[in-house]
Amino acid sequence: LVDLIVLDLMLPEMDGLEIAKHIRRDYVDLPILMLTAKSSEEDKIWGLELGADDYVVKPFSPREVVARVRALLRRTGIKDDLIYGELHIHPQNHSLELAGESVNLTKLEFNLLLALAQHPGLVWSRDRLLERVWGPDFSGMDRVVDARIKALRKKLRDDPEKPRFIETLHGVGYRFMEAE
Repeated sequence: LVDLIVLDLMLPEMDGLEIAKHIRRDYVDLPILMLTAKSSEEDKIWGLELGADDYVVKPFSPREVVARVRALLRRTGIKDDLIYGELHIHPQNHSLELAGESVNLTKLEFNLLLALAQHPGLVWSRDRLLERVWGPDFSGMDRVVDARIKALRKKLRDDPEKPRFIETLHGVGYRFMEAE
């Protein structure tokens, strides 16, 4: 089980930015710390936009890197189950139960639900969800989010008119309902 990736951009046989994109595509919540000699502002911005959570330039203080790793782990360390009434989300094994019954979700649906449920009350725009769940290389239409939310609601037996879990804010985005 991997909790965090420390990634150098200048690898002998592979481009670190390409590796970061692949990691981010498959593991949307896995923290990535880029550690590199590339120090221009453009390099830093590019690295962060392609999925790094933090960017450290060589030479560096080992104590600072350890502190940054600890900070990333504190922020992204959601390993416990998320429980919202009868909805139980199990991030470690990508499973979900609703009213005691297992619910089959695709990887994409699970990651979409997890992104929303990890931050109840936070409004997510389509673009932000696309970036977080589909990844920075997604080139399709933003309405794919609406279609996936609709499918997810159906599996959660969540009525969009009276939502228990996922609320639509027209013209703004979606949010996971805070537990009452």
